[in-house]
Amino acid sequence: MIISAPTDYRVAAQAKLPPFLFHYIDGGAYAEHTLKRNTADLSNIELRQRVLKDMSELSLETSLFGEKMSMPVALAPVGLTGMYARRGEVQAARAAAKKGIPFTLSTVSVCPIEEVAPAIDRPIWFQLYVLKDRGFMCNVLERAQAAGVKNLVFTADMPIPGTRYRDVHSGMSGPNAAMCRILQSMTHPQWAWDVGLRGKPHDLGNISIYRGKPIKLEDYIGWLSRNFDPSISWKDLEWVRDFWKGPMIIKGILDPEDAKDAVRFGADGIVVSNHGGRQLDGVLSAARALPAIADAVKNDITILTDSGIRTGLDVVRMIALGADSVLLGRAFVYALAAAGEAGVSNLLDLIDKEIRVVMTLTGARSIAEINSDLLVRNQD
Repeated sequence: MIISAPTDYRVAAQAKLPPFLFHYIDGGAYAEHTLKRNTADLSNIELRQRVLKDMSELSLETSLFGEKMSMPVALAPVGLTGMYARRGEVQAARAAAKKGIPFTLSTVSVCPIEEVAPAIDRPIWFQLYVLKDRGFMCNVLERAQAAGVKNLVFTADMPIPGTRYRDVHSGMSGPNAAMCRILQSMTHPQWAWDVGLRGKPHDLGNISIYRGKPIKLEDYIGWLSRNFDPSISWKDLEWVRDFWKGPMIIKGILDPEDAKDAVRFGADGIVVSNHGGRQLDGVLSAARALPAIADAVKNDITILTDSGIRTGLDVVRMIALGADSVLLGRAFVYALAAAGEAGVSNLLDLIDKEIRVVMTLTGARSIAEINSDLLVRNQD
């Protein structure tokens, strides 16, 4: 198919992937109402079009935590990215580095830190969960620092895995899941050859190195369920804050009071996020949660956001609502699944072009000029 818009990659990814993998990245929790609201609420944000503003000089450049970026976008941590393309985390990281933006490696990536970090010429970011196995947490933090990681993204909204019915229906989890995955792979030969056979090992690389044995896909859901820690609280992060020498970003903030707690804790940044609608169905979309959080802490902490961002227009909307930058999750994984590193590179170029068009037609010459003045007033 011809790719002319960032959203085209979702259709291309669905055609290429076995259903269990497509629905794992595409789905959300329970009835997926929040998943749908993330995109719907964001699409309803109206911008003020301005004309005759001399937009001949325009810059998308910005910086986060002392790191220069070609545009206000980073790639979010997504578990099992290496199942969507051969050694997918490496391919996505290369595309991000070439574009001049950060890539964030998930704790539950296929490719370990030691494979991804040396593959590019700029530091990666690393995402961490609080797990019951504190020995693993110490180990992976030490390895991340040794690999040159400076920015730590701590995911706070997953003390327990969300209930995702679509994964059971698709064969990602549940009874007879292994047989379902084999049969689906056989009917998608391009993926089976390129990723299924040539992309091995298919394990949780960061965890396998620590445990000294493979943690394979069939063990993935069970391992997560056993190791997430519902007793997590701010005090559990104090030793991480003391250990980690670089910026620490708390991901999964939806309430202004939690944002204020992050400031009091000493975090350097927050990500306003509902985990892409994959945790608690019925909560606010990121677009609806963001303005109140920005009002509460905008001058005290760096604000990022994710959940529902698919286009350059969405990027500008989120920044106008109060974010300093955004994280792309599903959008880049769809592109990765469809066309590997080249797909992610093209997606980022399309988003860059879209941001430039939106800035030109709203009169914002720089990222700093994208603010609430661009919004049509009296929006819900």
